[in-house]
Amino acid sequence: MRFRERFGEVGSLPTGRLNAITDVSGVAVGHASVVYDEPSVVRSGVTVVLPRPTIRECLARGCAAAVDVLNGDGEMTGRFWIDEIGSTHMPLALTSTLQVGLVRDTLCQLELEQQPEAPFLLPVAAETFDGFLSDPRAFPLKSGHVRQAFENVSTDAVAEGSVGGGTGMICHGFKGGIGTSSRLVCIGSNAATYTVGVLVQANQGRRPHLRIQGVRVGEYLPNDVVPDPYQASEPEGGSIIVIIATDAPLSATQLRRVAKRATVGIGRVGGGTEHCSGDIAIAFSTANDMPLGRDADPLPTAVLPEGPHMDQLFHATADATEEAILNALCAAQTMVGYKGRTVHGLPLDKVSEILRSASQG
Repeated sequence: MRFRERFGEVGSLPTGRLNAITDVSGVAVGHASVVYDEPSVVRSGVTVVLPRPTIRECLARGCAAAVDVLNGDGEMTGRFWIDEIGSTHMPLALTSTLQVGLVRDTLCQLELEQQPEAPFLLPVAAETFDGFLSDPRAFPLKSGHVRQAFENVSTDAVAEGSVGGGTGMICHGFKGGIGTSSRLVCIGSNAATYTVGVLVQANQGRRPHLRIQGVRVGEYLPNDVVPDPYQASEPEGGSIIVIIATDAPLSATQLRRVAKRATVGIGRVGGGTEHCSGDIAIAFSTANDMPLGRDADPLPTAVLPEGPHMDQLFHATADATEEAILNALCAAQTMVGYKGRTVHGLPLDKVSEILRSASQG
């Protein structure tokens, strides 16, 4: 179940055909989930996002890119190099906190297999913590799981909820995980149409802060209505990683501005206010090739001028981020994990009742 199928639209902009990050032509997503109960209880995985359809194309063509950080209690490898040169030339991966090193190293291995003479490798691996539902001491991911995620990549519909890197994630006291959404915007005198796609790994927020369509839904779903996994002990915080893709021809500076607007979508759902949270967004544009290396020929690039038309891209990013989080919540089902802990899925029938009551005043 996706959010708009049950509760209606988010914002006024139209979505792409899939309402997913893969509406941006050439962008591909793959998951590998790792779930077992012996010898440890594991609910983990990895998700990969390819700005170009293959690893080889990512290396050869690259994309303009930028990163924005709302709160920095998190990790995204390769971030400083993106800040320095304003582009990325590798796939992006999402996983659990203690597995970032393995995922990053496997990305290097895969890239070197495709291009043995690659001059420089600083891949992007980002994380959120799944240690409430998955034994953090198990280190369950292996190189083969990352490879499996690449074997599963597709430019079609994206699986959401408890899948891939989102397998063990919790969002606002309910089961969270992977979510995605997209928006179409028309810009310029010739009304050129561009796509903005977002994918989140949602592991942020606390129950009382959850808002849906402006309604403080979390306040109507206290522990005695739906058990809150964090009721017994106050959580230290949570995190969210937001990946934003667009085919609009944007510079790194403009993409940083776009990435900042992901925080608007996070805030609309009630997140972004925790001290111990890693809220990180990365945005890239597929419009121009950005070759890397001493022998790479510079290519002419077209970039949208700054101006009020950027508003549409900002609105698209905020709306798609908000809906991606809500899609993650709607897709994820109740899960029992490490130490017998249970995290309940968002009770959609109860949410419908709360929203209906709110609309009637």
